[in-house]
Amino acid sequence: MALSVVVYEDNDLLRESIVSMISLNKQFQVGGSFNNVLKVEEQVKSIKPDIILMDIDMPGSTGIDAVAKIRKAGWQTPIMMLTVFDDNQHVFDAICAGASGYLLKKHLSAKLYDSMEELRTGGAPMSPSIARMVVSSMHKKATQVNPYGLTARETDVLTSLSKGNSYKLIASEFNISIDTVRTHIKNVYEKLQVHSQAEAVAKAIHEKLI
Repeated sequence: MALSVVVYEDNDLLRESIVSMISLNKQFQVGGSFNNVLKVEEQVKSIKPDIILMDIDMPGSTGIDAVAKIRKAGWQTPIMMLTVFDDNQHVFDAICAGASGYLLKKHLSAKLYDSMEELRTGGAPMSPSIARMVVSSMHKKATQVNPYGLTARETDVLTSLSKGNSYKLIASEFNISIDTVRTHIKNVYEKLQVHSQAEAVAKAIHEKLI
């Protein structure tokens, strides 16, 4: 059964071209095409498309706003953003809002079918530059949450230490040797720049590291 595709693109000529391309492939069918996203919620609810192709810059409301509305409404329909630039911050914002991937408009004729197929199978078509932005953002957030670079095990040991557990109890809890516990605690002290158990626990609690 052909997959239903909805197209949002304010350039009439380009929108008609995309619709024509979709119509030429028996795996897909056009469920609807629109030049704005002002009624996106009721359109998606009514059509229930399998894939959404979403332009970013449109009059009245942007594709990014539309993505946010679709996700807020609870629909998990794959959404592929259409853009002119592969380093556009708006693309990154759209992906953060819940878009599944993006396709450069200049590559529509060559990559539209493959990209939609990738979406259908759970993939996320995305250029290397945007992928790097996503990874960089994730690293940045991880650093903000854990500014001292504590490993998961060091955090576990520190949490156990805050409960007043002895080195022996900590070793037993995580099935590691007492020497390994000492090594983890030594590393925690160095990373937190403290010199005692009390200092380490106090700093971890104060800065919400545990």
